[in-house]
Amino acid sequence: MRQLTSLDVQFLAVEDDRTHGHVGSIAICDPSTAPGGRLTLADLKALLRQRIHLIPPFTWKLVRVPFDLDHPFWAQDPEPDLDYHIREVGLPAPGNMQQLAVQTARIFERRLDRERPLWELYLVHGLEGGRVGLLTKIHHAALDGLSGAEVLVTLLDLAPSGRVIPGRDEDQRRDSIPSAAELAARGLAGMPRQTLRALRSAPTTLPNLDLVPTLRSVPGIKQVAATARRISGLMPGHEREPEVPTLVAPKTSFNARISGHRCVAMETISLAGVKRIKNHFGVTVNDVVVAMCASALREWLIEHDELPTDPLLAMVPVSVRLPEEFGTFGNRVSMMTVPIPTTEHDPAKRVKAAHKAMDQAKARHQLTPRMLLQNANEGIPPVIMGRTARLLLGVAASGTLHPPLNIVISNVPGSPVPLYLAGARLEANYPLSVITDGVGLNLTILSYEDRIDFGIVGCAEAIKDPWFFADEIRHAYEELLELVPNEALKVVPAEPAIAQNGADPALETAPVTVADLAPAAEPAAAKGARPRADKKKTKKKSKKAKRPAA
Repeated sequence: MRQLTSLDVQFLAVEDDRTHGHVGSIAICDPSTAPGGRLTLADLKALLRQRIHLIPPFTWKLVRVPFDLDHPFWAQDPEPDLDYHIREVGLPAPGNMQQLAVQTARIFERRLDRERPLWELYLVHGLEGGRVGLLTKIHHAALDGLSGAEVLVTLLDLAPSGRVIPGRDEDQRRDSIPSAAELAARGLAGMPRQTLRALRSAPTTLPNLDLVPTLRSVPGIKQVAATARRISGLMPGHEREPEVPTLVAPKTSFNARISGHRCVAMETISLAGVKRIKNHFGVTVNDVVVAMCASALREWLIEHDELPTDPLLAMVPVSVRLPEEFGTFGNRVSMMTVPIPTTEHDPAKRVKAAHKAMDQAKARHQLTPRMLLQNANEGIPPVIMGRTARLLLGVAASGTLHPPLNIVISNVPGSPVPLYLAGARLEANYPLSVITDGVGLNLTILSYEDRIDFGIVGCAEAIKDPWFFADEIRHAYEELLELVPNEALKVVPAEPAIAQNGADPALETAPVTVADLAPAAEPAAAKGARPRADKKKTKKKSKKAKRPAA
């Protein structure tokens, strides 16, 4: 058996009837390239039977220690019930993206069954143009963004014909699970080790407590961290680190207690177009993406008469997985806190402000211990981990204090070449992630071929129209593209970005070809009428009158 880390457990600890810890994606596939021109449930099950031994999280079953005396374990079950885990649903005609989003939200808002391996796949039939969807759900306790990409690499192929898959180890067997009494005895025996882990992590954790997202708004935490920094700076051989600037998240209506209901929307923009924009401004792809997200959030806040005078604070996940840790799954992640330019009305200045904010956040992150989030959790005894996590989220959502942050923006690298699922060509893959009390909106971004797919997940009660963000992200992209000259552009090298679950450095310096300079066409998977599309021009005019002065 394999024991979960304190950071893995955090994603289990936050769960209740409203908050769920799974992540996933909704992929769009063209089955015309598959054998027989179709993709069926039987095909998907056959694919998993052939490859599941290469995807450890799909065979892990949660084993809880009685009374939560210690962190739970993953027990190996090499033959999970695929009839349970792989299902199919159908959309009514016409099978457009809005119907797909509604069905996705309904499925995504249901918790995973902890009595089974924590994943589900749904084959969605009835999409326009004969396409199919694949909705993936897997618990964040088992993997982070880069580990999720490893799962996709295992499921997908570079050609419709597939590839040779190494056979499973014939000696692979189910883990022998100890009895409840044995697990409890292990937990009691391990309590001294828990105390030692907390003591060992204290010198690096205490000076950085105000960088832990869930702790930032706790009264007195900044003073504790500042005192610890001063003390550590006096120790021989320890250089004094610069003070961390105070970042305060303003209050918005989506930084409150969430419901159990979700809303989902998707958008796609051209990666080539984003490269043109980043080269023109001398920034990175990530900077442009953050600026577009900030623009969409600004427009939503203006529309709802909520635009604060301070910028929103975004939590940007950062992979800290070392090369030797690839293939181990679990969570190896840190966080950057970035004040995104929601207060800037000018698109060009917004990009430059996003670039500056990201650079400053990266500089601050360089001072942060690699495993800060995990070490911070080591100080919480497993027996009260769940109650502590939910209490901190409740404080963040109470409205009595400023929230620790406003939104999560996560950028995950994808494949630059076409991929195939059981022979069906992958056209798009919209990532989906977690929302919690205090953070009722999540924007996750995935690159694939010459496209960037945005997955938007929100609390259905706080975000009545998630497609507003999809429309505004596209509008922000088009607004920036209009600022770029049509003639061929010289590539402007940018500083490599930190892999933000993350930024692919190869995308940051890739040369722009003549083909890249053509007007970007909307990819096939994103076509179809969207809500509010006919109102775009009218709404834009009305909002300009409402915009506050710069």
